[in-house]
Amino acid sequence: MLAKRIIPCLDVKDGRVVKGRSFVNLRDAGDPVEAGKAYSDAGADELVFLDITATLEARKTILALAARVAEEVFIPFTIGGGISTIADARSLLSAGAEKISINTAAVKNKPLITEVSEAFGNQAVVVAIDAKRVGSTGFQPVGKNTGYKPVPPKWEVYINAGTTPTGLDVIKWAKEVEALGAGEIMLTSIDSDGHTAGYDIELNAAVNEAVSIPVIASGGAGGPEDMLAVLTEGKADAALAASIFHYGTYTIAAVKDYLRNHGVHVRS
Repeated sequence: MLAKRIIPCLDVKDGRVVKGRSFVNLRDAGDPVEAGKAYSDAGADELVFLDITATLEARKTILALAARVAEEVFIPFTIGGGISTIADARSLLSAGAEKISINTAAVKNKPLITEVSEAFGNQAVVVAIDAKRVGSTGFQPVGKNTGYKPVPPKWEVYINAGTTPTGLDVIKWAKEVEALGAGEIMLTSIDSDGHTAGYDIELNAAVNEAVSIPVIASGGAGGPEDMLAVLTEGKADAALAASIFHYGTYTIAAVKDYLRNHGVHVRS
């Protein structure tokens, strides 16, 4: 059985780690390299660095960040934000990143997923999917006097740092990115992000049932119990968190101890 992974996420803006709620109201959370090293030393399995305004501001992700992290951090890390060409991917991977994450570019230029996967292997390609719920669970009549059946929820893919709806259905898009060559999906619930009230379990379960590649659950971690829920009920392969780690609410060791005590296989 593969171990479930615990992954701190560091959203970077203007060279600083920031955290907000539902992608807005950002506040400072420190230096990204210092934070990354601290998480590495504390037992994180991987790290994710996202330049959250690179796409909006038509900037490229800062290569210097990847190089600095590679010098200080000795666990795998992913960098995303503003990556739009195979040359961007090559530069970041050459600078030391193990994986690159693409979101907006993946939607606007689908062949990019395949190009990067074929050039560097699908294990280097993470497609980030920012999902917003557009339909809630309810019931609809089955027929006259035959009762009701549940209506499954739906989610829409958003791009440009969660600001632009695409009309794409999340489940269909997840299947498509797998077919195009993505090696992993980073699935963020915009509705849950930063609220520390739990992941969207329905969203994660639906995507995990639809694809065979690993899915990283993101958005909403408030504590170890939320991670337990998304790794079991939500069927995620990894749990990503920011707020609870950045502000010292929980340590990685405490989260792993909790999961281990509840039967989840995690690395030491």
